[in-house]
Amino acid sequence: MKPTIPLLAVSFFAADVQAGAGPFLGIYLQSHGWHPDTIGTILTVGAIVGMLVTAPAGALVDAIYHRRSVVVGASALTIVAAAVIWLSHGYWPIMFSQIATAVGGSAMGPALTGLTLGMMGRRNFDRQYGRNQVSNHAGNIAAAALSGAAGWLLGISYVFVLSAIFGVACIASVLLIPSRAVHRHYARGLAHEDEKNRSQVRAEKMRVLLHNRPLLLLALVLAVFDLGNSAMLPLYSLAVAANHHGVASQITAANIIISQVVMLIAAVYAYRITRRWGFWWVILATLITLPLRGVAAAWLTTPWGIAPVQVFDGIGSGLQSVAVPALIVHLLHGSGRVNLGQGAVKGIQGAGGCLSPLLGGWLASRFGFPIAFAALGCVSVVPLAIWITQGSTIRRACDTRRDELDRMADVDTAALFQ
Repeated sequence: MKPTIPLLAVSFFAADVQAGAGPFLGIYLQSHGWHPDTIGTILTVGAIVGMLVTAPAGALVDAIYHRRSVVVGASALTIVAAAVIWLSHGYWPIMFSQIATAVGGSAMGPALTGLTLGMMGRRNFDRQYGRNQVSNHAGNIAAAALSGAAGWLLGISYVFVLSAIFGVACIASVLLIPSRAVHRHYARGLAHEDEKNRSQVRAEKMRVLLHNRPLLLLALVLAVFDLGNSAMLPLYSLAVAANHHGVASQITAANIIISQVVMLIAAVYAYRITRRWGFWWVILATLITLPLRGVAAAWLTTPWGIAPVQVFDGIGSGLQSVAVPALIVHLLHGSGRVNLGQGAVKGIQGAGGCLSPLLGGWLASRFGFPIAFAALGCVSVVPLAIWITQGSTIRRACDTRRDELDRMADVDTAALFQ
């Protein structure tokens, strides 16, 4: 069996590990009398923890050889978090569960990136990572459909049982990947020009990230984008559920399924689109989806309005899920700090994401859901302005790096899968 098959299985089951309880937690807490402000605070704390641990998690993936163990640990945390939510809905137990979920979800991203890069090499990374994301979105669709059914037939608390089951399956899948299938050095982007002297190659200092201006611009743009985007799904679920009592879990499931189907389709074509048009144009297209989503959410707080709102999310997030990691590999390959870079960018992006539920929850409580959605959509003006005015920096860096990367050694995937 090719090691890419269990890698795809890991990506499938990691969907629930990375998302955790997700928007279902908000519905669950709302059913127990929690106020939107308090729910927003819990989600924000989890996002802050995720932001803080993502870069260290990336550094850990760079530093250790047994990268599969990171996936095992992340999945175990999700199982523990699900058990805590199942047993209690008190403030501090829920807070603990969100912290555990945030740590596990934050570690999973760099771990999957490292495994993919170590197995496929730089040249084939975007193609395989695109397949990983297709599998991941399929996992999200399956988890959302099963969660919606469980919430309807058994009660919303059974959503967390499903999350634990996915965690166990993720552990079983990653253990099927042979350790020899993951190249120790290429998994961290530690490339070199002379294969015979690879033992002399050393990773660059961590400050290489601070000297990479295109990387810093990318992180800033994604952070502001997430400030407007991250809170829309849980808030939209709450807004529609508030007007249509008794179908909260089904509404939340529909929100997730629609966006994940579109993300899956976008991920299928993402690497082809990126290779044809370039990173800058693809990410620009994803930034444009946020104001469109904000307008749709503000005007269509009805069950049938789920479709347009989540289609915009699916397009933007689906393309970003492949283009952003591939761009970071492009910018940092050869430094030995690729996974640290992935974690650092994700952490900075999380700074915007962790403030989004707090901002959105406050706006919804004070001014109502439509104003909250419109305000979150207006945030998109800032990342669009930065990305357009600094576009030459990104494009020039990508062009300069191509010749340099072509001189570096890479994984021989034909030999790897023999």
